[in-house]
Amino acid sequence: MRVLVTGGAGYVGSISSELLLARGHEVTIVDSLATGHRRAVPEGAELVDGRLVDGALLERTMRERGVESVLHCAARALVGESVADPALYYRENVGGGMSLLDAALAAGVRRLVFSSSAAVYGAPERTPITEEQPPAPVNPYGETKHVFEQMLRWYGEAYGLRGVALRYFNVCGASELLGEDHHPETHLVPNILRSLSGGPPLTVFGTDYPTPDGTCIRDYIHVLDLADAHLAALELTTGGEAGLLACNLGSGTGYSVREVLHAAERVTGQRVPHSYGPRRPGDPPVLVASSENARQVLGWTPARGTLEEMIGSAWRWRQAHPQGYDERREAAAR
Repeated sequence: MRVLVTGGAGYVGSISSELLLARGHEVTIVDSLATGHRRAVPEGAELVDGRLVDGALLERTMRERGVESVLHCAARALVGESVADPALYYRENVGGGMSLLDAALAAGVRRLVFSSSAAVYGAPERTPITEEQPPAPVNPYGETKHVFEQMLRWYGEAYGLRGVALRYFNVCGASELLGEDHHPETHLVPNILRSLSGGPPLTVFGTDYPTPDGTCIRDYIHVLDLADAHLAALELTTGGEAGLLACNLGSGTGYSVREVLHAAERVTGQRVPHSYGPRRPGDPPVLVASSENARQVLGWTPARGTLEEMIGSAWRWRQAHPQGYDERREAAAR
């Protein structure tokens, strides 16, 4: 299969590209490198430096490389930034997404897997969350993910596009070669590990939630399990009816912030420096996925479901790459 991966120099896109290459597929990556890293592009993938809003570049790339399917991972993905600058998120996530769809149709590509998000659900009333619960995003980031899902559905009905939207929950972990390196970093596990590597102490936001230990509970998924799901979804689009299939991806198990912190201490053998702060506005007490639909339709179940496995792989990558992918910081450290 010849696959175009948007955002393939980012965390999820690079590791998904790595798996696709390992399974014998051809991978072309389109990434502007605004938030991704050139050094994260796996060996064997071809990088095209470009933006999603450049529809002519996308169409030309797909035609020249004989692309058969698209894995769409590129997105602006910071909730706070989306609230402060919603125009940026609509322009890039929605406008860029439409440019991608139009380019795919023009190039004769009718298969697309979308790296969506649990943010489309907002603050659901019930957990575990199923796909039947109506989307109700509470920030522009989640709204733009939902809008693109709707675009996929209508493009499918009108133009025969076969799409799968994978709504994944909290992704963490690393492969042997590639890991997570965001600037700024907003995710819990990498911030815990940075605090153990000379970074600022972790702040736990909120200790008075209606949960057993007072901290938020979240569902975590290993990035390699997510990559497996991406491949299964791409294979699913080879046949079947046009339209949109939505699947949640998670472990089905919730862990509190304190449980994640203590698991990191067990993995690393170090005490995590941390302090406690007030709740962040909009943080639901519990977000846990039902992944039954993914199991039945994609044949997917997470194979790396323990916190120790997820955190352990991220810690090994962090120790091997203390400066992440930043060559300038590595040079300064030397």
